[in-house]
Amino acid sequence: MRLELDNLPSDVGLLHQLVRDMATLVETRDDEIERLQAIIKKLQRMQFGRRSERLDPDQLVLGLEDLDADIARIEEHRPVIAGDADAVRRRAHRVPLPDHLEREEVVIDAQHEACPCCGGALHSMGESVSEMLDWVPAKLRVIRTTRPKYACRACGSLVQAPAPERVIAGGLATPALLTQVLVSKYCDHTPLYRQSRIFARHGVDLARSTLAGWVGGACWWLGALHERLCAEVFASDHLFADDTPVPVLDPGRGRTRTGRLWVYAREQRGWGGPAPPAAVYLFAPDRKAERPLAHLERFKGVLHVDGYAGFERLTAKGDIVLAACWAHTRRKFYDVHQQTGSPVAEEALRRIADLYAVEAKARGRSPEDRLAWRRSLSAPHLAAFKLWLEAQLAQIPRSSTLADAIRYALARWAGLSRFLDDGRVELDTNPVERAIRPVALGRKNHLFAGSDGGGHRWAVICSLIETAKLNKVEPYAWLSDVLTRMIDDHPANRIDELLPWNWALSHRADA
Repeated sequence: MRLELDNLPSDVGLLHQLVRDMATLVETRDDEIERLQAIIKKLQRMQFGRRSERLDPDQLVLGLEDLDADIARIEEHRPVIAGDADAVRRRAHRVPLPDHLEREEVVIDAQHEACPCCGGALHSMGESVSEMLDWVPAKLRVIRTTRPKYACRACGSLVQAPAPERVIAGGLATPALLTQVLVSKYCDHTPLYRQSRIFARHGVDLARSTLAGWVGGACWWLGALHERLCAEVFASDHLFADDTPVPVLDPGRGRTRTGRLWVYAREQRGWGGPAPPAAVYLFAPDRKAERPLAHLERFKGVLHVDGYAGFERLTAKGDIVLAACWAHTRRKFYDVHQQTGSPVAEEALRRIADLYAVEAKARGRSPEDRLAWRRSLSAPHLAAFKLWLEAQLAQIPRSSTLADAIRYALARWAGLSRFLDDGRVELDTNPVERAIRPVALGRKNHLFAGSDGGGHRWAVICSLIETAKLNKVEPYAWLSDVLTRMIDDHPANRIDELLPWNWALSHRADA
């Protein structure tokens, strides 16, 4: 309902009725908005507050989407008065549309050459400009390449330009289409059979097996870039490591078996390090300790890990030091507190929160400043925390879950205290945990990898896409350009130019 204040009815009774209707409508809708906003705040507290682990983040997002839609529906039907300051303020807070988007100019001119009121001459005094975001649907097109043939009458020789290289030998797909398939599957988590249906709606029959062949062919080209990314990451001296299960089809038994994606992340933004963020994934058919031993054969430095015992074997040579994860330690006490309401577990959670409070203040500072903050504020607190845990352990049943949580922390105390010796060490493995989330989303949609080869392809493309996202590089534009350059014989000794952060620098320079 929109009211024009300059064009209100003159009948007093009608005006009274209009005001009453408006008041009732506004009161009802304001109550509904207040109720929905209260629900949103509660869900946000469950996500970001101390009770954050009680609700699955994906389910929270789905709930918030529906609530936001309900609020928007109510706001859309709220009476709007011309010149409403609140409405103007809401529009002013909208984020401007990016400058790089294509603009289509639409001019709506007045249909009068003279003043409609008095007939006087009109003169320009500016213009009002507004913008709306439009969507141009994706479309398939055919690129038809013609190569004229020429013959020599004198010697009979035939002259013709060579055929351009294709990503898939004899295949139909251009680098742009292949990239669309890869990004849809591994970034947007749309399985190939669903993509096949989408193409069918565009009138093109592309079987799932055909798309799968394209993925395999593209991965052949991208394998060298994945290897270079791995070498770049493993040359670092501070990494985060973890693994996540991946179901793999086992045709011989008619079911799936559990493979593993081992994930290694480099993240130096917390202390202003020079190396760009990156994440590499490596597929393995199992979780044996030999896997990280092989992956990290040449790595030397600090490795942030969870409680997996297999990582301990990495320290045998003395050139790898493990930093344990306070987030995993906290989770042990959190589970106990949720199950039993233990005041001891609650106190442990409070003490861990104090450590994170110091980290929040020191985040983004230099390693030297972070270390000074930690030794001044966290070290005394940590020493007291250890003595308190040892005292509590002596007073509780040894078979209790609380005792297990305390023993878990004390057994890893050297690794948990590592951040007091090096300002570059983080308190937890959250960077690699974040790198695992896209795999979990893909696992829900893909259901399983069709083979060990499928697991390897999953690792290759995930490494490239997630590293691009970490560096704020749009995956489609980057991968499409990379594939195009590769089939155009990009020099192998200049493959570093194709890494996401270098690619972004060169494109910014060209712009």
